[in-house]
Amino acid sequence: MQSFDKIVNRRGTNCYKYDAMPNDDTIALWVADMDFETAPCVQRALMKRVEHGCYGYTRVPETFYQATIDWFARRHGWHGIKREWMLYTSGVVPAVSAIIKAVTEPGDKVLTLTPAYNCFYSSIKNNGCSLEACVLRRIDNRYEVDLDAFEAACADDSVKVFLLCNPHNPTGRVWTQEELHCMGETCKRHGVFVIADEIHCEFVNRNLMRNAIHGGSMNEMHPAYHPFMAVSDAPCVVCLSPSKAFNIAGLQIANIIIKDDSIRRRVDRAININEVCDVNPFGVIALEAAYTDEGEQWLRELNSYIYANYDFASEYIAEHIPQWQTIPLEGTYLMWVRVQEDADELCGRLLRNANVYINSGTMYDHSSIGKQYIRLNLATQRARLEEGLRRISEELKA
Repeated sequence: MQSFDKIVNRRGTNCYKYDAMPNDDTIALWVADMDFETAPCVQRALMKRVEHGCYGYTRVPETFYQATIDWFARRHGWHGIKREWMLYTSGVVPAVSAIIKAVTEPGDKVLTLTPAYNCFYSSIKNNGCSLEACVLRRIDNRYEVDLDAFEAACADDSVKVFLLCNPHNPTGRVWTQEELHCMGETCKRHGVFVIADEIHCEFVNRNLMRNAIHGGSMNEMHPAYHPFMAVSDAPCVVCLSPSKAFNIAGLQIANIIIKDDSIRRRVDRAININEVCDVNPFGVIALEAAYTDEGEQWLRELNSYIYANYDFASEYIAEHIPQWQTIPLEGTYLMWVRVQEDADELCGRLLRNANVYINSGTMYDHSSIGKQYIRLNLATQRARLEEGLRRISEELKA
């Protein structure tokens, strides 16, 4: 069993998360990058490939596709993915950008649920499109889709694409089967194409019980990830990657699942136009090693550790930083927290005075709402998380 408490010194490795920090003592609780070594099975596979010594252009083998198909069938009950539906690329963000290029024209609108992952905004803008925001509603400290507003947005003839984050970053919602089906039916009714970014699909807090209102009745349930394509027949594309789950983002590998032949050809063309059609051998090997029984066991242990961190952070904040309000974390390892101060000013103050780096909510919501929130990365060693929260608490009491 891997010890997730093991402190890994990432400084001096050109690590974006740490080497961009002002000094060695910074507690980095910001960018969605874990502080854990990847699964031993992935490490062994990479070491073996490194020993070969030649790292030229790589051919993606059939075993790569089959590993993905088998993983999502076995782990998530998503059966029926066909080899011919799949395209590989260097990452989910390049995939999203290429797909937007393929299915829109400059001037079209792209709908997304806000607050939203910050790269969604740049992907939309860089393709000459404009954002159509459907603001999530916070009801009883839980985010929900405003279905009336969503319907109205989809009815706008200029809206051509709905860009979905499933599970949702930054709010930590894991959309229910009913929610996904409802959004899919609305998009299908209005001819809106769906792009589902499902990079956080391996992180679901099975310890959390949530209340969901459906048809006027209250039901308690655990969150569960549902692939959008498995629950909706709306025209769509799904983007997947092991990069978040196994902390291998630097190896740059992702898959795009597209049923429609015509759309797939257009996306394939856009991937080539954007020059993100080649991947490196280490990404291919890492995916195949990760999507195994050993990788799955490691992932179960990782989830247990992360959501124990969430429980710890929630309790610590309630006791020592009571002016903050945590949002229940159904999925991802990113904690969304409501604060009383201006979030930009707060994050600047904590970096200067407490040497803790966290993300302001303004990255994910450009309206005044974003100034009320911060995002905390929980995918770190408990000791680091505790020290970061202690520093924050002390600074806010000063």
